[in-house]
Parts: sequence; structure tokens; C-alpha cells
Amino acid sequence: QVQLVESGGGLVQAGGSLRLSCAASGRTFSIYTMGWFRQAPGKERELVATISRGGSTINYADSAKGRFTISGDGANTVFLQMNSLKPEDTAIYYCNAYTYGNPPDWGQGTQVTVSA
Repeated sequence: QVQLVESGGGLVQAGGSLRLSCAASGRTFSIYTMGWFRQAPGKERELVATISRGGSTINYADSAKGRFTISGDGANTVFLQMNSLKPEDTAIYYCNAYTYGNPPDWGQGTQVTVSA
């Protein structure tokens, strides 16, 4: 099992930036991909971005392309730099980790609120 702790959320005005961090502990040797998801009120959880172990493969949701950047080693830490934030980016952001042979592990989430 992997434990994930997110940090860096907060309140920011539209057009501003935030940097989210996620630190993994536990069986990190088994992680092959880490990612960020978000869930807005009344909506389903959706993918934001993922990064493979070592950083060789990165994927972004269309809503994140050009504004968000995922980084980190994809096995112990992952970051999400969010620029040009919009009110519709308001959500709880979750870090997750994919390990071989197990369902993904999730962090507790960090609130991001973007005011107009």
C-alpha cells in the first residue's frame, strides 16, 4: 500500500497560479505512474494529468493542456504547477499512484478555489 499526502491548495484569483505537491510513502517501489485528478461539486472525478515513473510519459486532460504542468519522479513525488487559473478549475485535487496488481491509491485531497 502507498500513502499519499497532498499540499499546496488554496484560494487564488482568476489568472493566478498555484503549485500542488504530493509525497508518497510506503511501497513506493511498486509505483509505476502517479497522477492528479480533480472533483468539482456535483461532478465526477476527472483526470488532470499523469506522469510515469522516471517522467518519460506524461499525459494531460484537454482542460489542463497549456496551463498546467506535471512534474516529479512519478514514484515518490509529483507536482502540479497550475497557471492561468479559471473559476472552473475550482475543485478538490487528488493525487494518486498506480501500483502493479493493485487498485490505485489516493490522497486525501487538497481544495483549490479560484475566484472570479
